[in-house]
Order: sequence, then structure tokens, then C-alpha cells
Amino acid sequence: MGAFAGKSVVVTGGAKGIGRAISLGFVRAGAGVACADVDEAAGAEILRLAAGAEGRMIFVAADVSRSAACKALVERTVAAFGGVDIRCNNVGIQPTDSYLPAHELPEETWDRIIDVNLKSRFLMTKYCVPEMKKRGGGAIINTASVQGLQSALGVGPYAASKGGDLSLTRQLALEYAKDRIRVLAVNPGTIETPLVAEAAAAFGETVDSQRAKWGACHPLDRIGQPEEIADVVMFLASDKASFMTGSYVNVDGGLMAKGAWA
Repeated sequence: MGAFAGKSVVVTGGAKGIGRAISLGFVRAGAGVACADVDEAAGAEILRLAAGAEGRMIFVAADVSRSAACKALVERTVAAFGGVDIRCNNVGIQPTDSYLPAHELPEETWDRIIDVNLKSRFLMTKYCVPEMKKRGGGAIINTASVQGLQSALGVGPYAASKGGDLSLTRQLALEYAKDRIRVLAVNPGTIETPLVAEAAAAFGETVDSQRAKWGACHPLDRIGQPEEIADVVMFLASDKASFMTGSYVNVDGGLMAKGAWA
């Protein structure tokens, strides 16, 4: 039996990049996984990849910046797997056309990034926690970012959302400790996701040159792989991390040890 057999896991932004690695990691470890994403083609692909895994996966097309979508996602998860044990708030956006100083940033762009990256955490808490209480506890793992600790030019709403993510992680950990719900975060550095290709196109670089440029910022001299984040997320969600709550783990190739990386 896999390490997460019998567990029910919800992963937002779960069909691509880091989210895909998290979703596949849990389903291969025996969990029932509700993978939520706005990209339905990616959803079909991850269901194909999950076929034959020890656990079972469902895909739910959902924009989790919307309350009704979050409520429906939790209802689908409970119907499929009987409850919710683990929630991975992975969804996040950093559009390349948002790399602007604050006075040039469209208000709607700010709102969209904050709604997806931060408000979704609140909404998923609103609907998941009652189900987690019924199970006697659980774990919430937020995918934050090193940009919640330090920042760079032109990423105001993203940095604000990730700083908020870390603050909310601490607050929720205190709020729900009595309910045996642990709340933790991971701070990835640059990871091999579709954003690398998107940034390369926006900045007039090749994917290889963009990857090398960002990799050179990291003391380990490379960018990370999604599976390297998923491994830490799964550890934090497991009983092996049973005395951890309210904190974060940097999975960043040494960026925060380096200091002024930007």
C-alpha cells in the first residue's frame, strides 16, 4: 500500500508544472486526488498519466479565485473520496505582461493575481476545513515563493500575494492547531515550468538561454524540477512532519542563503 493510501487530496493548479508533479506524486502513493485546473487539455493529459496508479484521480475544471468553483470542487472531492485530508494550494499566476512598476500596472491585473494567488487560499479554507474537521485533522500545504521573502523589480502583485501566502500560512496554523490541521508552505526558487518558456518569449530569449540565466542565479547553478518541490510537499503532508506547522521550507537551490539574489 502506498504511503497515502486512503487519503483524499485536493491540488489546485494541479494539471501543469509543480501542480502536476504534486498530483501525480500523491496518486502514485495511493491517494485519491482531486486535480483542479482551468486548463482542461492539461487535465485530460494528467488523467492519462495517472492511469494505472495505485490511487485514483479525478479532474475538476475550476477557477479557484471564485467562491462557487471552490465550493463545487470540495463537493466533488467529498463525493468521490469521502472527505478531504490534504489540501495543496498550488495555483498561482505571474503573467509576463504584469512585469511593470506599480504605477503602470492595470488595476484589473493586480486584482486577478491577488484573487488567484491569495484569495483562492481563503476560499479553499472556507470550504475544505469543515470537511477536514470531520476527518479529525489534516494538512494544508501552500506553494508560496522565495519572492514572498525577497523581491525583484516589476513583480509587485506577485510578491504581495506570496508574502500574504506566508502570513496566512502562519495565521491558519494557529487558527486550526486545535483541530489537528497543520498548515505549512514551500518556497520554490525558479522551477522548470511553462513560465520559463513564457518568459523567454516575452524577453526575446531562447528557452535554453533563459533557463541558463535564471539557473546561474542559484548557488546550485541550475533551476529546479517540479518533482523536487512535490517531494517536499509530500513530506510536509505526511506523518513524518507531524510536529511541523506554521512554518515554511525553502526549496530554492540556495537562493535565500545567497541573499540579494535579484
